[in-house]
Amino acid sequence: MNALALRTRPAWDVDRYFDRWMDRWVREFFGPATADDWFGGSFTPAAEIVRDGDDALVRIELPGVDVDKDVHVEVDRGYLVVHGERRDERADDRDGRVLREVRYGSFRRSFKLPEHVTSDMVSASYDAGVLTVRVAGAHKSPETKRIAIEAK
Repeated sequence: MNALALRTRPAWDVDRYFDRWMDRWVREFFGPATADDWFGGSFTPAAEIVRDGDDALVRIELPGVDVDKDVHVEVDRGYLVVHGERRDERADDRDGRVLREVRYGSFRRSFKLPEHVTSDMVSASYDAGVLTVRVAGAHKSPETKRIAIEAK
């Protein structure tokens, strides 16, 4: 079992000074950006697909994301596409953080849909930090259509 322990940083913190030095170096050579912009500007939320009868449920973990404003669910050329952004509302408080493991930035996840699925078969809901997209009839086998044979 792993335990995560937070500690108080000493007055002279090597990590913080290295981060500042790296930010200055990146700005000097590449323009007004920080090292985070170059080396960590996005994240990939965890996802799972489960079967619920004939439906497929796509669950994507998006804690701390304003789904009304920052998340879009679309059906585009046979793909279910979920994209958006997790914003860091406390970006100005960067030097006061003790531990940084949360990733911020834009994200995009796409899932191939069966050919018979249309956009009106897709619905989405959000609860407790998890976006759930229901694809109705995704596992339903397409109906066999008998073709009449014409005699000549």
